[in-house]
Amino acid sequence: MDESIRMLLGLILGIIVMILLVSKTKVHTFIALMIASIITGVIGGMPLVDATTVDGEKITGLVTAIKDGFGNTLKSTGIIIGLGVMMGGILEKSGAAERMAYSFIKAVGKKKEEWALAITGWFISIPVFADSAIVIFAPLCKAISKVSGKSIVGLALSMAAGLQLTHCLVPPTPGPVTAAATLGVDVGQMILVGSLISIPMLIVAVFYCKYIGKKIYQIPTENGEYERKEFKAEYIKSMENLDALISEKNLPKLGISVAPIVVPLVLILAQTICKLAGFQNSVLAFFGEPIIALAIGTLLAVYGLMAKEKNKAVLHVMDDAIKSTGIIMLITGAGGSLGNVVKVSGVGNALGELVTKLPLPAILIPFVIAALMRISLGSATVAITTAASLSMPLMGSLSVSPLLMAISCCVGAISFSYFNDSGFWVWNEMFGVTELKDQVRCKTAISMIMSVVGVVELLILSMFMH
Repeated sequence: MDESIRMLLGLILGIIVMILLVSKTKVHTFIALMIASIITGVIGGMPLVDATTVDGEKITGLVTAIKDGFGNTLKSTGIIIGLGVMMGGILEKSGAAERMAYSFIKAVGKKKEEWALAITGWFISIPVFADSAIVIFAPLCKAISKVSGKSIVGLALSMAAGLQLTHCLVPPTPGPVTAAATLGVDVGQMILVGSLISIPMLIVAVFYCKYIGKKIYQIPTENGEYERKEFKAEYIKSMENLDALISEKNLPKLGISVAPIVVPLVLILAQTICKLAGFQNSVLAFFGEPIIALAIGTLLAVYGLMAKEKNKAVLHVMDDAIKSTGIIMLITGAGGSLGNVVKVSGVGNALGELVTKLPLPAILIPFVIAALMRISLGSATVAITTAASLSMPLMGSLSVSPLLMAISCCVGAISFSYFNDSGFWVWNEMFGVTELKDQVRCKTAISMIMSVVGVVELLILSMFMH
């Protein structure tokens, strides 16, 4: 059997086994992901343990690839998740999240919450890593769901759609920046076209989020879990006299309520702007790191919102909040393991070589490469980077502008968020989407819908831009 075909077969069988284990057996998602990693690596031809060739070249073994993928994923997300849920617990128990929700609804208008969250996510993900933003804004989504009666699923998915679009399409996020540099595209043009092409994608996504919010209707409960039931129109609250509600409940002032979220965002944004401007400052770089910025936000929540509470009471709130993070981190790390096994085994390169031989419209070649990289590797940034690298040698033979090729790489990376994507698991676990079919109907479906809209836009633009 051809080596490339064997690698692809390993990935396909690994994913099929994982789906069957999760949906049909008592095997936990974490264990199923580990089994999928092993099947993919073994069939893909990886050595079980580290090895050395006769030429002295070191070959990474399956066990090491699993451990490295797990560790590298949690290295970037673990601390953020821990700090985020502790801060979220305080915002929720102190009433600050509810205060923000009322003010948010008052500012954007009733019944427009999905649009407001989608636009918020769109702007926030330009300077802030998307997974971090999901954790930071989870308390706000939950509070809006409680006070409005709208499903947390539709609200949180709207925010996630906005986050995903700018994370994949608009510099200075790493993927689009790398694509522009690799294909010789002006970053300013990349920002302009990436922003414009994302708007129709976001509009279509919000309509889907409103629809799925009624199909998967669940509301956060007081004990931190979610109540799932069949949607009825009377569940949506009228939200009249918001000022009276705020006064009646004796909620915290808006300034101190939003500070734990706004201050970390400002610190991260300041670091990003300084990097773009070429200004290097170690102190600003330190405080602008997401883990440091979130730690500051958590301290602001503790001493700004619960300063009068007893120490044990505050610690109890944070302990309760963090109890749910263990399984989130395990599943997120296991998704990273699967992605790393696929990367080390060479499946990504095999897919790239396969695509370049297919009879596709020129504009779609970078898209398909990026989409397959996203399917196999999980990371949108890696998918964009790999697709740009594989597309660069084709530039002379394709009658497509470098700008559109770069955008095509980015649109392809949006296309398929599923089991080996850390953001997939962070979102599902944060918002209580536990059923496999519901997970696919949410994060996977919304990413595919947005990418289909993006493909249509690419085909139209390719008629006018060469």
